[in-house]
Amino acid sequence: MRALILTLALLLAAPALAQTVPSPFTARDQAPAEELELQRALQGGTINGRVSIPDAKSGNLVQPEGQNWRLFHNRTLYTIGFVAVGGMGVVLWLFWSMKGRIRITGGPSGRTLTRFNLLERANHWMVASSFIVLMLSGLNLTFGRYLLLPLIGAEAFTSLSALGKLGHNFLSFPFVLGLVVMLLLWAKDNLPRMADIEWLKAGGGFFNNAHPPAGRFNAGQKGVFWITVVGGGLVAFTGYILVFPFFFTDIAGQQLAHMVHGVLAMVMIAAIMAHIYIGSVGMEGAVDAMTTGEVDYNWAKEHHSQWVDEQLAKAPPAAAAE
Repeated sequence: MRALILTLALLLAAPALAQTVPSPFTARDQAPAEELELQRALQGGTINGRVSIPDAKSGNLVQPEGQNWRLFHNRTLYTIGFVAVGGMGVVLWLFWSMKGRIRITGGPSGRTLTRFNLLERANHWMVASSFIVLMLSGLNLTFGRYLLLPLIGAEAFTSLSALGKLGHNFLSFPFVLGLVVMLLLWAKDNLPRMADIEWLKAGGGFFNNAHPPAGRFNAGQKGVFWITVVGGGLVAFTGYILVFPFFFTDIAGQQLAHMVHGVLAMVMIAAIMAHIYIGSVGMEGAVDAMTTGEVDYNWAKEHHSQWVDEQLAKAPPAAAAE
């Protein structure tokens, strides 16, 4: 009872006590004015504090645009990646289920043509191996905590992600070097031709067993080439903006670079998945081009007839007649 009476007495006396306690703020410094200042700062973007160290960026207390970036990373990019990469996986699986492996119509001839020399093959595999590590480590950043973390646990996932980050950063350099060499070696063979239109109209012959004429690279391969070179160049450029923070741009530019980097990477991964499928299990004889460098004559005649004619025209008469 005494405690109840004391509590009631304190509650009744609180307003009077509050008036007698000195306040460090004057009426004009009360919360409403501070809230207005906070609102003005939010409308302007970043809320800045004062720091005594040389790095003035550390005084940024609140950056509202960061919420948009976080939403993009956690939701939008996840959705784009799921549709692009997952969708391509479904398409390739359906194609395999319906068509199986694309065989050489006339069977292997036993004769071969040199398609890629040692430099071309070595550079291709440097780009390909670098890209695979870049792809897997990048996908881990987007999907890893949802798909991989529950399977292997937090400790293993942390170690794997840290290792993937190192690989992602440092293997970007041989990847970019390979893109430059690839551009110098193959750009002239990947320029558009009139035959590309017919190839596209025929769907590359994948659905009706036709063999539309094509040069050294058909329209599909040219598309993958330019996606790889141009897209890869942009992905690398935006990636280096992130690897060297605040060297090229401010935080807003880095957030934009990350968004462009992520979207282009997902598009590239989807395109390269189709390229890997066709160049390995999807088509008989295709893998030989980048392993031995030699392709069967019948394979080349079916899929790159114009290129075969050009090669035979360059060959000595005796070799062309064989």
